[in-house]
Amino acid sequence: MKKVNRMVLAASVATAVFVFSSAVSSSAQTAGSGYLTPRTEFGAPDLQGVWSIATQTNLERAARFEGKLVLTSDEAQRIEAAVQAGFEASNLPSDPNREAPDSSSVGGYNTFWMDPGQRLSVVNGEIRTSIITDPADGRLPYSTKGQENYQAAMTQRASYDGPEVRPLGERCVVGFGSTGGPPKLPVLYNNNTQIVQTEGYVVLLAEMNHDARVIRLGGEHAQPAMNYWMGDSVGHYEDDTLVVVTTNFHLQQNLRSSLDHRFYGSPEMVVTERFTRTADDSILYQFTVNDPENYTQPWSGELPMMATDEKLYEYACHEGNYALPGILAGARRADFEGADYAPTYSGQ
Repeated sequence: MKKVNRMVLAASVATAVFVFSSAVSSSAQTAGSGYLTPRTEFGAPDLQGVWSIATQTNLERAARFEGKLVLTSDEAQRIEAAVQAGFEASNLPSDPNREAPDSSSVGGYNTFWMDPGQRLSVVNGEIRTSIITDPADGRLPYSTKGQENYQAAMTQRASYDGPEVRPLGERCVVGFGSTGGPPKLPVLYNNNTQIVQTEGYVVLLAEMNHDARVIRLGGEHAQPAMNYWMGDSVGHYEDDTLVVVTTNFHLQQNLRSSLDHRFYGSPEMVVTERFTRTADDSILYQFTVNDPENYTQPWSGELPMMATDEKLYEYACHEGNYALPGILAGARRADFEGADYAPTYSGQ
């Protein structure tokens, strides 16, 4: 297990909190809006309930937006309508007389099960083109080394040499992408999260792979360092906001990849999150990632978590657990026949 220098970790945490505090002020936003945050029976801001982070807004800003963070209502409606029309068209009944697809296009999920969100993210009344708000161009500020690490990890996804090299979601270890966080990002489906609070803990239960992140309140990070799935999270309250600092990530969780929400992070990266109730039906979720090993600067983002009446359902992952053996068996067959592997589905 990789050890973390405690002095370096402490400095990284302090830097992340300072950068984040300088960039955002969610408590001021809540106070300025006149919204009175509900409280739990033990006096903490009440964040409990089931919330969805589904959105059509991507982590990084696409080139077509020419650097703009905010869209007009008309621009957003055209984009949202086009996405919805595409999903409706792809969800039409299959043609029973169609030709069989070749090995490079074997199909995928029926879009009935997909949940890309019905609209772009709206924060402070602004329709956003990217989850990332800093840097200002909405792009991940990879260093040369970070870009190399990211590309190497993406290349490894095309390997079928054994179960250890397959993505964690495919192995049912943790969910695809970064739905469990931190930071929490949308995925192809199962974008709901249930928040439960006690006096000493906050639990974030992601519907994807039923990942439960248990946040200790007012504690210290584990010493000696332990590298956990989804990291080691310690939180505290600042007025109406839950602030969570997480580090000591598992080495195999360095690549988070789902749809257009992809990034690479080292085990020593520090993620600072802020959860602020802004209305009865919304939480403003903000985060900053500090990872000098892979980025030239800390980077930040924000998106709304919207209340939903939907329930969290069981995530069975591989029913009967036959999917991974089937994937590897197909690769061995391709090896025997001297054929190239079918391309890995890039959406997850």
